[in-house]
Amino acid sequence: MDRAEKKEMVESLNDIFTTSGSVVVARYKGMTVAQMTELRRRMGGAGAQFKVIKNRLAKIALANTADGAGADLFLEPTGIAFAKDPVTAAKVAADFAKTTDKFVIVGGLLGKQALDADSVKALAAIPSMEELRAKLLSVFLAPGSSLVRQLNAPAQNLVGVLTAYKEKQEKQEAA
Repeated sequence: MDRAEKKEMVESLNDIFTTSGSVVVARYKGMTVAQMTELRRRMGGAGAQFKVIKNRLAKIALANTADGAGADLFLEPTGIAFAKDPVTAAKVAADFAKTTDKFVIVGGLLGKQALDADSVKALAAIPSMEELRAKLLSVFLAPGSSLVRQLNAPAQNLVGVLTAYKEKQEKQEAA
């Protein structure tokens, strides 16, 4: 890797560290190509990415963006998972770590704050933005749908009474 490529990689990492909702740092030593492909497929399906990075370049990028926070996480062969949503990358990484023992979450970054492995797992337990929006929407819609059901109830009851009366008349005529 020549100097220009290193500079470009540091700029790319600067962008990742500043624009991502969260960054999960994991060790992948001993993973097969198939496992790595599966991890990347899961990340891509959820809207996240996983990149293998050079530790030295990551530390330079962290010095520029996060005041060096989390630099101690980059020691062995390391990869980062990141996404715009702060929860997505952590969720996928935590789920994948359950399936293989060679993928180990060592920590992460949330803004300029370094996280340990337990904090990343706690972050993964939080519902995603889409789930939170869906729950919030259901809370907002519940009173309206309840009101509509209450307003329709008398009409439904009237239809039920008329239907029962009609069936009773039909039984009497058939008998």
